[in-house]
Amino acid sequence: MRYRLASFQNHLTQRKMAYINIPSEEQLPGIRGLMAFSPETAKPLNALAEILLRSPNNTLSQGERELIATYVSSLNNCTFCQMVHGSAAQCYLEDDGSLINQVKKDMLNAPISDKMKSLLTIAGAVQKGGKNVTKEHIDSAKALGATDKEIHDTVLIAAAFCLFNRYVDGLGTWAPQEASAYLDRGPRIRDEGYANFNPMSYIQKS
Repeated sequence: MRYRLASFQNHLTQRKMAYINIPSEEQLPGIRGLMAFSPETAKPLNALAEILLRSPNNTLSQGERELIATYVSSLNNCTFCQMVHGSAAQCYLEDDGSLINQVKKDMLNAPISDKMKSLLTIAGAVQKGGKNVTKEHIDSAKALGATDKEIHDTVLIAAAFCLFNRYVDGLGTWAPQEASAYLDRGPRIRDEGYANFNPMSYIQKS
């Protein structure tokens, strides 16, 4: 079995059960179990993630977009999403994990550009509620070089990940706590993306 499956299976005896009956042969963590449970909703959700996080029609890099997703997920305390997308951001940004952790713990003092800090500030405001985004937030981001497209996508990524985070946690799904369980997710997202992802590949044999 792949390392990922072995790592996840180590947690099966201690994990909590989801609030809905995800079949035992689909003992997948986080949103993956829910996507296996409901393939008809999985397809548009993955298509949205593919456009938001991987579309080439964007001046924000894939790493920067994954960083926005990670930051919002950390604010929402969604373990699965922040770890998976943190792994993707880490992969794209060629980070050893220290930058991602700095952003989550103290974004304003992290070694990222001032423009990125302004966009993450907007994302953090969205996480609290859309009306928390102010004209001052937008003006500040524009003054630092953010385009309308970048601001639009920052708000939409933040809003979408509030949806994803609440979907994952609102149904009581489980997730490993150790970062090592997610190490291969970043390279896999980089290589395969989201649109054609098969959640059942988590339990396929190598």
